[in-house]
Amino acid sequence: MTTSNVDPSKDDQGQEEAPWHRAYPSPKTAASVISCSDLLDWVLGGKEAGKEFVLVDLRRNDHEGGTIKGSINLPAQSLHSSIPILYRLFSAANVKHVIWYCSSSRGRGPRAAGWFAGILQERKDESMESLVLEGGIKGWVAKGGEHVRLMEGFEPAVWCQCN
Repeated sequence: MTTSNVDPSKDDQGQEEAPWHRAYPSPKTAASVISCSDLLDWVLGGKEAGKEFVLVDLRRNDHEGGTIKGSINLPAQSLHSSIPILYRLFSAANVKHVIWYCSSSRGRGPRAAGWFAGILQERKDESMESLVLEGGIKGWVAKGGEHVRLMEGFEPAVWCQCN
């Protein structure tokens, strides 16, 4: 068996690859944050994902261990050009809140939410809100209990910090 010493952060010529988001403009505005507890309250209070709000899971290669029920998976790396189309779809469906999250909601989540908040601002649309899920999926899982029960495909071993 042979092993490879290929560094995934380098291209075919061994040069450092730029982060994916450098190919796109920075968000023009920052989105508001929703806590995991507030989102849980919405769901337990009867609000439905896909109706009153849309949950967007932005993970791609790290999309494992489960996702919050009702989420759609739209990897951030290919999202930017789809933002205007998503706006039209969500607007036509009378969606009031679009909640974006990734692993920790420190990079992809705020970036995508900011792009979407920017289009809302450009169109002067105050009927919809772009939100970032505080702590991302890791924050959601860390809450345990009801949060974890509201996940599809939850795999405890993926989240275990066992040695």
